[in-house]
This record gives sequence, C-alpha cells and structure tokens, in this order.
Amino acid sequence: MEAFRIMGKVVEIRGRGVCSYGHRVGEVFELKEVGSSICQWAMAGIFPFFTVLKFGGRFPWSTDPDRIQIACPDPDNVVVFELWREKVETGSGK
Repeated sequence: MEAFRIMGKVVEIRGRGVCSYGHRVGEVFELKEVGSSICQWAMAGIFPFFTVLKFGGRFPWSTDPDRIQIACPDPDNVVVFELWREKVETGSGK
C-alpha cells in the first residue's frame, strides 16, 4: 500500500477573522495523528477527510484527487483548511 504524508494549510478565517485557537492564514502543518498540530474542534471536522487522503481514497466531487478544502465547525470564526497528500517513499522495495 502506498504511504502518504498529509499536510494542511489555513487558507481563510471567516467572521471576525480571528481563530480562538490561534491559527493564522498561511500557517502550514503536517497532520500526523489526532492531537497533533491543530485545534481539536477543527480536527474533529477534518478527521474523516484526513483518513480518506491518508489511505489513498478519492473525493468524487474534487477535481484534484490529492487535495480538499475543509472548514472547522466554529460558527462564528470558520477556519478553512486545505489538506493535501504527499507520497512518502517507504523503502520497502515494492
């Protein structure tokens, strides 16, 4: 099975433009696991999409099978994240 690194970037903060967790537009991070580098409320919304990207799945509505935009569930200051996968060489020789 192919291995992927999942990356994320904050592309927009709606509402007042201030994330209560402290995320800022342009921030880039790697998503390794739950509890890693982002707000847990955001991760709760992102997790199903993270899983699809991590394990090689696709979103039928997306024109790019390796990227997706997701919004956190904060109704007052919605943070929009772009997630993408990068192929990782595993060194298994397969």
